Amino acid sequence: MAKVKIKPIGDRVLVKHLEEKEQVRGGIIIPDSAKEKPQEAEVIALGTGKKDEDGKITAFEVKVGDRVLIAQYGGNEVKIDDVKYKLVREDDILGVLV
Repeated sequence: MAKVKIKPIGDRVLVKHLEEKEQVRGGIIIPDSAKEKPQEAEVIALGTGKKDEDGKITAFEVKVGDRVLIAQYGGNEVKIDDVKYKLVREDDILGVLV
């Protein structure tokens, strides 16, 4: 994987949605505009970490390469070199897929 040209800050995590297989229901192909946004993503980069009340940085519970579930409408989409990513807070990550 090529190095991404963005470094998240704070408790933000850069993720890339994993491609979903084409949805077919009853022999009808669902157009992209009607599909639900995928919630499964891969962690691409981690921010600098969240500071607690004492100013200490707390470690992330995820690591680069983890497959995670993210909140459907959380985060901000960014486009870098024609690739769509999403910047989410660690709190928007619902779980790690094992």
